[in-house]
Amino acid sequence: MLKAISASLLMEQVLAPNFIFKTRKFPDEENEAGVIKIGGFREPSTERVKQIVEADLNDLKARILQDEQLLKALPGDVIDPEVINKVLIPKIIQSKYPDLSEEEIEEIRQHVVVDSAIKNGEVKEVGDKKFIRMAGKFVNIDDLHIDLIDKVNPFQKAFEVLSKSVTANLLKTIQDTIDAGRIEMTDEEAVILYRDKIPPFMEKSGREPNLNSSDPQEKRMAEAIVYLRNKRRGQK
Repeated sequence: MLKAISASLLMEQVLAPNFIFKTRKFPDEENEAGVIKIGGFREPSTERVKQIVEADLNDLKARILQDEQLLKALPGDVIDPEVINKVLIPKIIQSKYPDLSEEEIEEIRQHVVVDSAIKNGEVKEVGDKKFIRMAGKFVNIDDLHIDLIDKVNPFQKAFEVLSKSVTANLLKTIQDTIDAGRIEMTDEEAVILYRDKIPPFMEKSGREPNLNSSDPQEKRMAEAIVYLRNKRRGQK
C-alpha cells in the first residue's frame, strides 16, 4: 500500500504546476509570475546542480519516494520532519549522485524539499496576498523561509489525503499501471494470448493467470491481461 501511495504522490508531483524558486534578497521583494522567492534559499551554484534541478528532479523524487526508510516515516509523526529533510533526503541524493560536493547536495536538497512542500501545500488568495498552508497554519508566501519549510514533512498532507482515499480497486489499478510500464509486448501478441490461451487456462484453473507465477507461460498470459487493461484505460 505504501508503494502504491508513493507512486500516486509522484504522479501528483509530476502533474502539479511548476514554479521557479529564487532567493529572496530583500524583505519587500515582489514575486514575479510563476516565481516564488524564499528567504535563505540556495540557488544552483554549478551547471551540474542546475541540470539536475531542471531535468532530473522527478527521477530524484521517484528515488526518494521508493526509499523504504522514508516511506515508513511518511505516516503520522514517526520521524521529525527535519530528520526527513536534513538527514534522509540528503543521503538518498548522495547515493544517486556520489560525485557531488556537500554544497551541491544541500542546494539540490533544498530544491527537492521546497518544490515538494509547495506543490503539496494548500494555496489561498486573500485580496492581493497569497497564503500557503504549511505545518498546520497558513503562511504568507512573501514570508517563506527555508528554515520554516524544513520544519514541514514535504509529503505529509498529500500522504494523508491519499491514504484515506486509496481503495482496493484503486490499489489494483495503480499496481497494474506500474506493471504495464515494465511489460514489453505487442498488440498482436496480447490479442492472441487473450483470445486463444487465456480462456482455456481460466476454464481449467478457475482463475486469472497470476503475474507472480513461476510458470513463464502463465506469467506471460497475466502480462497480456495487464497490458490490455492498461491500453483500454488509456483509450478511455
